Amino acid sequence: MRIAKTRRRPLLSRMDLGLYSAKEFDRGASRLKEILWVAVKCLFFLPSWPMPSAVRVFWLRRFGAQIGHGVVIRAQVNITFPWRLTVGDHVWLGEEVMILNLAPVTIESSVCVSQRAFLCTGSHDFRRETFALKTKPIVLRSGCWVAAQAFVGPDVEIGGGAVLAAGSVTFRDIPANALAQGNPAQIIEQPIRRS
Repeated sequence: MRIAKTRRRPLLSRMDLGLYSAKEFDRGASRLKEILWVAVKCLFFLPSWPMPSAVRVFWLRRFGAQIGHGVVIRAQVNITFPWRLTVGDHVWLGEEVMILNLAPVTIESSVCVSQRAFLCTGSHDFRRETFALKTKPIVLRSGCWVAAQAFVGPDVEIGGGAVLAAGSVTFRDIPANALAQGNPAQIIEQPIRRS
């Protein structure tokens, strides 16, 4: 029996974190503003005690976020840079939602982001020795639902009326009115049958 030879890919260079630099990354605000935001976040966002959403909306707006009306923000929501966040009307952010918005995150109206969902606009180029930072925006279109513990990666758009099921992971766009599930997320129903 003859074993077919396969072409081997060249090995990736190992990353050297000593070469990493984020000097080119624009944080979008002064260091003082960022420090003040961390203090406000620790007082009003990260604690687990209940607090009116209006208090959190007030602070997000003070730090440059564009926030609509009727927005519900539960306890322990972690937002990196509010000045890179746009939220429409009647949006729900569940407990322990993480928004790592190194690039802009846009959440249109009537969107639900459930408990422990993670919206992540940043990653690293692991193929480069320098482990360079890469950032791309995320857009959640009107009427979509990112269910509990789902992960949405950089440069992803979740279409209007779409559902990303609990625990799912996506690095690709989810079309409008589609139900996506799994890791990686696959379309399992489109269009979603509504009752």
